[in-house]
Amino acid sequence: MNEAMDALSHMSDALTGWGLWIALVGACLGTYFCRAIGVFLSQSINQDSEIFRWLAAVTYAMVAALTVRLIVMPLGLMATVPLWIRVLICALAIGVMISKPTKRLVPALLTGTLLMVGYGVIR
Repeated sequence: MNEAMDALSHMSDALTGWGLWIALVGACLGTYFCRAIGVFLSQSINQDSEIFRWLAAVTYAMVAALTVRLIVMPLGLMATVPLWIRVLICALAIGVMISKPTKRLVPALLTGTLLMVGYGVIR
């Protein structure tokens, strides 16, 4: 246990002053290096290929799963809102989205956000 505390102490000491700036620059370089490789390789990717369609499906599935988790098992302040209200607000926002899917993303997001904030203000 003491070894873990010592390691944490050394790590926090390293991330002060110049160490913090070096870590930030390293993280930025790593991020932009990976992005540059992605841009370079994207020219050779066929968006209609099976692997690209599979990756898109997995991405949508992950976003859907995280959204459902936020609604059903929230953390923090959202957990104080009753489940039926969270589901009702979600259904109303989806209703706005379905009314005209190509032009209703922002209004649907605003509907859900404003209704949730309104519930918080009223409560």
